[in-house]
Parts: sequence; structure tokens; C-alpha cells
Amino acid sequence: MKSRFLTCSAIAALAVGVSAAAAQADLLFKPGEDARFNWESYEALKANDLSGKTLTVFGPWLGADKELVENTLAYFEEATGIDVQYSGSDSFEQQIVIDTQAGSAPNISIFPQPGLASDLAAKGFLVPLGSETGDWVRDNYAAGQSWVDLGTFAGKDGSEHLYGFFYKADVKSLVWFSPDNFEDAGYEIPETMEDLKALTEQIVADGGTPWCIGLGSGGATGWPGTDWVEDMMLRTQPPEVYDAWVANEIPFNDPRVVGAIEEFGWFANNEKFVDTPGAVAASDFRDSPKGLFTSPPACYMHRQASFIPSFFPEGTEMGVDADFFYFPAYESKDLGSPVLGAGTVFAITNETPEAHAFIDFLKSPIAHEVWMAQSGFLTPHKGVNVDAYANDTLKGLGEILLGATTFRFDGSDLMPGAIGAGAFWTGMVNYVGGEPADQVATDIQKSWDAIK
Repeated sequence: MKSRFLTCSAIAALAVGVSAAAAQADLLFKPGEDARFNWESYEALKANDLSGKTLTVFGPWLGADKELVENTLAYFEEATGIDVQYSGSDSFEQQIVIDTQAGSAPNISIFPQPGLASDLAAKGFLVPLGSETGDWVRDNYAAGQSWVDLGTFAGKDGSEHLYGFFYKADVKSLVWFSPDNFEDAGYEIPETMEDLKALTEQIVADGGTPWCIGLGSGGATGWPGTDWVEDMMLRTQPPEVYDAWVANEIPFNDPRVVGAIEEFGWFANNEKFVDTPGAVAASDFRDSPKGLFTSPPACYMHRQASFIPSFFPEGTEMGVDADFFYFPAYESKDLGSPVLGAGTVFAITNETPEAHAFIDFLKSPIAHEVWMAQSGFLTPHKGVNVDAYANDTLKGLGEILLGATTFRFDGSDLMPGAIGAGAFWTGMVNYVGGEPADQVATDIQKSWDAIK
């Protein structure tokens, strides 16, 4: 559910747009003329002449998002001569199941989350991408093994293969702040979790309020708390423990999970630390960051994903009125620089040579840089030129992604809906309402046991 807030259109507010006229004309950026782009990778695509061939691509992107992806696919078309036919739907998740079962699947399908792709792989509806692609991802993506793991599913025979190619990512491990407020107070950006906690206590000592935290989201109230816990799991436990938790191979009330919930509580359940003491669950997540911009500031920091500037006050200038830093890891725990996020998965659902050629296109820097230069796109591809990003905000987000030693998908989005979009949300509301972490975790586990 949360990933719906992380669409291209949400991040587009951070970057320049692309006119409809440009999308319908020639290539958006003329080959060879913009030094930001790796034109050698574009020229290399011409070695595979697919003139007269057709490739069908189906995904969730519509409107402005559809225009962005079509602007990018145009480079594959121009270089190879292939006719790429993209169609989008706001009912993608339902339609792709119908199409695969009916034997009328597109060549390429774009999954907003890996869960559905995994389900279709288990039914024999996805095509393995091969060990060479797995090796390429390990070598060319930051935290490459993480992306291989996320795209590896069990097939119909139970054996595991790489089925999903991640292309276009989102970052959630972020803290937003006002540079002016930090400068006026003499605060520096913390580089470790120890520093972040020390800064939190320093702000209170100085008479301020460190954090804006709101879990309100209508019928989805509670989900921002799940993001906090997921980030804390990655900062207190190795990634394999995170994976086991998401798969319920360790119970929700395992002491390691309870500890991560309590790490969230260190921030959210201290009335001196939050701008709405006693009302964290009732504060709408969309309104919560506005405290950064009041005078004097109602709070100094807000932890939220890359979409949140869409809810900043009108006229907020990124890099001036608001900025962000990486939600840091514990130096003492030596777990590297984990990043929590989301991403879209490209998979072959109707195998042809053209479909495999398209996966090779996604490996090329030009396939990433063209979208980077528009809006709403982040990539872990180490071979891209980060100067191709449309603005400094996107560039900074991209650099955080490239600096990741571990990347993990939003855990609640991978859990069964009754848990990740149900009991986990409710548990976070109960926790900030005063219920002990171990009781919250036990109740969530009882809900999980009930659906087995």
C-alpha cells in the first residue's frame, strides 16, 4: 500500500517536467549532443538489429509517468528498429494475473512490488533471466547481491532463479530538515545513529523539539511506524535476520524484532522528542512535516521517504528551505550503510529474443540516464553519470542509493496483506498509544499464525 506514495508523479515535484510535444517528437536528448550521457552504450545497442520486430510492455504507469517511460523506451526503439508497444493500467495487478493465466501475457511486465512477481514465478508464468544477468547485477549495482536476492524467486519446480530485474528505485531511509533552522541553532548533520540520538537530546536541552512524527493516514493509519521499525531492523540486525522476519521464519515477537520496535519508541514515545506528544497516531503523516517550516520551528527533523516534499508547503524550495540526509546506521554495530526502499521489477512474461534484448537494454547506462534527466527516477547502477540527474535533490537521493551496502524492500509490503497492511499498522498505533512492544509484537504474531 505504501508504495503508492512513491510513484514518479509524486517525485516529479522535485524535478523538471517533460512536455507532451517533446514526448511525441524526436528523442528527448539528441544522441551525441549532451555530454552527461553515456552515448557509447546507446551506440552499442545498434549492433542488435530488430527492425520489423515488436515488443509488448505492460505496467502500472499512466499519465505523466507513461510519458516518462515512453521517452526512455524510445531510445531502445531508435537504436534497434524495434516497435515497442507500452500500455499501462491502474489495475495492473489484477490484469497481469488474468493475462498470464489466459496465455496472452505481454513480453515484458513491470511489477510495482516483487510479491506478485514471485507468485507468478511459482506458477510458471515468468522466464528466468539467466546467471549472466545475475552476475551483471552483482557487479554493476550498488549492494548488487541485495538486488539479486530481491529478484530471485522459486519457480514452478521449486528451484530458485533470477526472474526479476529491478529498474527504478525509491529511497525511504531519509531525514528531512530545514537548513536555516540547523544553521541558526548550530547543529550539524549526524553521520551515525549515535550522533542522531545525541542531536535529538541536544535539541531538547536547547529548548526545542527534535521530531515531527505522524502515523495518521485515514484507513491506512499506522504505516509510517512500520517504516521506522523496518529501518531500525536494518540498523540493529544483519540483513538475513530482516529477511527471516519478513518471511516469518522468525516470529514477530522475537527479541530482535521487539528491540527494533523499541528503537522506534526511543524517538516516538518520548513526549519531549515529538511535536505532538500523546497524539502521534492521530497526526496525519501529510501534515506532520509542516512543523519544519514554522517560526519558531515546531520540530527540527522528519523521517520519511523521498515522496514527502509533495506535502511540503507551497513554494518550498528544495536545497534552500528543505533538505535531507541519510537516516544513519549505528557505528558500533558495524552493519554498513543499509537503505530501505522500494522499486519496480521488470520480468519476461512472454519469451522472445526481443524480450531478452530489452533486458540487456536495461543494463545500459543510457537506459537509466535518460530517465534520470527527466524526473521521478533513482538507480543503483554504478555505471551512470550522477550529473545526469535533473536536479541536486534527485542527485543526492541517487548518491544515497549508490552508497548502500545493503538494500532491502519495504518489509510490510512483502508480508501478507493481513499483516503488512493490517496487524502491523494497528500494532504501531497501539504501541505509540502506550502498549508495550512485546505485547504489540505478540498480537501481530497471533494474527500471522491465524492466516497459516
